[in-house]
Amino acid sequence: MLLHLIADYGMGDLAFAEVRQRLGMLLPDAAVVVTSVGPFDTLGAGFCIGQLALNDGPQDMVLYANIAPRRDEEDPRRNNAGERLVAARLPSGVLVVAPNAGYTFSFLRDEAEELREVEVPESGSQFRSRDLFPDVVARLARGDVGPLGPPLPNEAVPAFPERVVAYTDGYGNLKTTWTELPAPPGTRVGIAVGDQRGFAVVSDGAFEVPVGETSFAPGSSGWRRRSGGSAAFLELFRRGSSAAAMFGHPPAGTPVEVVG
Repeated sequence: MLLHLIADYGMGDLAFAEVRQRLGMLLPDAAVVVTSVGPFDTLGAGFCIGQLALNDGPQDMVLYANIAPRRDEEDPRRNNAGERLVAARLPSGVLVVAPNAGYTFSFLRDEAEELREVEVPESGSQFRSRDLFPDVVARLARGDVGPLGPPLPNEAVPAFPERVVAYTDGYGNLKTTWTELPAPPGTRVGIAVGDQRGFAVVSDGAFEVPVGETSFAPGSSGWRRRSGGSAAFLELFRRGSSAAAMFGHPPAGTPVEVVG
C-alpha cells in the first residue's frame, strides 16, 4: 500500500514523525510518503490531493491529509473539537481521508464517486491526526466501511477559487488555478500576483523562453476529468530563477491577473 500523508506540520517537524509512527503501527506494510504544505493552507493541500489522487498510481493507494484550522466555528471550541472527518472514494479505487476544512476536498468535489462523513470523535485531543484519526484511516484502508457515515452534501464542499496561486514548488514555480491561456502563445503580458507586478510570455511550454525570462504556460500539474477531457493548470515559471521570489513569495489563494 502507498499512503500519502499530507499536512501543514512543517517539513521535518516532530509531528510528521509521530503520525508516521502511529501509521506504522496500524499499517505496517504501508509505504508512507510525506508532503508538507503551509500552515492552514487548505487550498495547497487540496491541490496536492488532486494531483496525487487523480493521476496514475497503484490501486491500493490512500491519501490521508490533515489541515484543520478549526475555523468552521468562531466561538471557543470545547475539548479541542474541530472539522468533521470525511472520506472520498474515487473511481480508480483510491481512498482520500481528511477533515473537511476549507478547500481540502474542492478539487475532488466533481471527481469522487462519493464523499461521506466518517464516524470518529470530533474532539478529545489537540493532536487529532495522531491520536484519533489514524485508527479510522487504517480501518477504511483495510476495506472496513463501518466508520462511514452519511453522504456529504455537495454544498458542504466549496468550489476552488479560479485564477489564483494554488501551490509553490521547491523551484519557486507558482502553480495556479488558471486552465486557459490568457493570450496567444508568444504574447508578452503584464502579470499581477497580489500587489506585485511583472511580465511573462504566454507559451505552450514552460521552457519556451530564454534564461531569465518568465513564462505563463501549462505546467506539470493536471489530471483527467471524470466527465471527460483533462484539466491542465498554468504556472508562472522563471527560467533559471524563482517566480515566487519575483512576485514576493505569494501564499496560496493570492489572485493572479493579466494586466495592461
